[in-house]
Amino acid sequence: MQKTLVLLKPDAVHRRLVGHLLERFERKGLRIAALKIVQPSLELAQKHYAVHQGRPFYDSLIAFLTSGPTVAVVLEGREAIQVVRTLMGPTDGARAAPGTIRGDFALSVQNNLIHGSDSPDTAAAEIALWFRPDELVHYQTVDASWVMGSN
Repeated sequence: MQKTLVLLKPDAVHRRLVGHLLERFERKGLRIAALKIVQPSLELAQKHYAVHQGRPFYDSLIAFLTSGPTVAVVLEGREAIQVVRTLMGPTDGARAAPGTIRGDFALSVQNNLIHGSDSPDTAAAEIALWFRPDELVHYQTVDASWVMGSN
């Protein structure tokens, strides 16, 4: 099973979309392994977006992530990283296809509701940044064989 980090950013929280967005992932068959609401500190935001430091949008990205509560989620499932990224759609909500999260709910490039890890290495680092190991819950859903099949 692959794990990935998803952040439902302050705009998703303020627009009361958290439950709806989580439902999309659960309906797809992904399992919630960890979930919490956080007010990201400047330090946490800077660590999370360190890869973008020095880019023109970095300061506004940090300001946005620290502007309100964020829901941090660890999702688990077969090909979880790619599944989440497909459900999210491209970064620019104005260019995202209908049916994707950003295509249905976002117009902005920055205020685009959601973040998802882009690789297994990034997912591991991001999960460790937002969650302690004891905050991850391991369990098997009763419908796992129906959702994921035998592969």
